[in-house]
Amino acid sequence: MPEETPKAPEPELSVVAEGETKAPSRPRNLYAFVKQAWKKPRDGVVEQTHFQRMVEWRRGSAYVRVERPTRIDRARELGYRAKQGYIVVRARVRRGGRRRPSPMGGRHPKRRGLRKITMAKSIQRIAEERTARHYPNLEVLNSYWVGEDGMHKYFEVILVDPQHPVIQNDPKINWICEPGNRGRAFRGLTSAGKKGRGLSYKGKGAEKIRPSIGRHGRLGK
Repeated sequence: MPEETPKAPEPELSVVAEGETKAPSRPRNLYAFVKQAWKKPRDGVVEQTHFQRMVEWRRGSAYVRVERPTRIDRARELGYRAKQGYIVVRARVRRGGRRRPSPMGGRHPKRRGLRKITMAKSIQRIAEERTARHYPNLEVLNSYWVGEDGMHKYFEVILVDPQHPVIQNDPKINWICEPGNRGRAFRGLTSAGKKGRGLSYKGKGAEKIRPSIGRHGRLGK
């Protein structure tokens, strides 16, 4: 009879006893370590510098150009690259609902319409739009949260210079140089803008989301 070829040994499976919890898997690279640390910014490594950052940012300007991203993992996920033509700006925006001026005429307190008025846009989208107005020659690529205190929220906005030759010669980002991509932040084309327009999901329940909310009488949300 022909000899049977020996089978390769099956890999041993790690068995966890009852009542024991399996140790969480460790990150594999630098970006994974940074991402894990920012999941709980008020604990661990980030917490050691978070409070001091809030004090400095609160006393500083509303728009500050930073040399490098505070959250390098999130910045790279949203398209940032450490090359010429990319700019990162930290923007400060107030927290809470909308502020409205007090009406000139007399009103009952419930008819004054000053409190509990929420904007249809998120505070992150407002930060992107204000940053785009502050830097009119640049285009907003995306933004991400970096901190908040009792008065303000802080976002880092990734900006791209469409006129820079490095950007124009890069096939991965030169699409932003086309005239059709001007004013992305004002038209809800960033990641935060698409999320606010309800474009983060598809299928049943999202029939009236596309092509826009206004196209279907604002009944999609």
